[in-house]
Amino acid sequence: MAPRASWTGYLKLSLVSCPVRLYPATSSSERVRFNQLHRKTHNRINMKPVDPELGLVDRADLVRGYEYEDKKYIIVDDEDLEAVKIETNHTMAIEAFVDQGSVDVVWQDSPYYLAPDGAMAEETFIVLREAMRKSGKLAIARLVLSSRERVVTIGPRGKGMFVSVLRNPGEVRGTAAYFDSIPDEKPDPEMLALAEKLIEQKETRFDPAAYEDRYEKALMTMIKEKLKGHKPIIAAAPERGNVVNLMDALKQSLGQSKPPAKSRSKAEEKPAAEAEAKPAPRARRAPAKAKA
Repeated sequence: MAPRASWTGYLKLSLVSCPVRLYPATSSSERVRFNQLHRKTHNRINMKPVDPELGLVDRADLVRGYEYEDKKYIIVDDEDLEAVKIETNHTMAIEAFVDQGSVDVVWQDSPYYLAPDGAMAEETFIVLREAMRKSGKLAIARLVLSSRERVVTIGPRGKGMFVSVLRNPGEVRGTAAYFDSIPDEKPDPEMLALAEKLIEQKETRFDPAAYEDRYEKALMTMIKEKLKGHKPIIAAAPERGNVVNLMDALKQSLGQSKPPAKSRSKAEEKPAAEAEAKPAPRARRAPAKAKA
């Protein structure tokens, strides 16, 4: 099954453009994840939206609210977001080129792979890729991801390209608050020489496979041990009726209650009394529902 693109559009440089597809370069699907279960029933807990006045609410009734002042909101609808149309919704327009080593790692956020979208795009894609490879440059462009415009770098990687989403300036903290208190002094030459020697002894070529997540591995080992001879817990919540507001339930109950019986004559009461004296036929018991 072909991987699913998270964005499709055009890579554009001046008057040259080609259709491209953007794919996430990383995945967290292999991480060990835990679900929250009730301690006694072992039913999986559902996180549902709650209104302080109404209680549980349907997700269809939720809207976006921007807090422009404390506890004051303006509602933003889908139509409002659709009206905010800019070129980068469907175009990754290259604005400039920079040296590959000039983008500090602190600015780099999410990594993506970029590939041509169809055979007709391949020639233009390859020309742009090789031009950046030979010049040692990264392209700076913009595109809209998850309803936000993001600045990205684009560079060659193998037969494709590598896209790194950059953090916004307001997201990157300065170093002054953390580094200013560190003394600005030269280290002892002898100690420095020893440290350099230690670095030389441990020098190697970086191989990500050599640095597996030992905690993740230990978690899986523990889980596999617990699974040996363990009876699985079926964490399916039982069927429940609709949650009804208490006041509404009382009003509905009151509306459905039977009116008081009409007064009857003694002649009418005798047959009714005889009928009540007879034992009522037993109601057939409905089969019990199987628990989910």
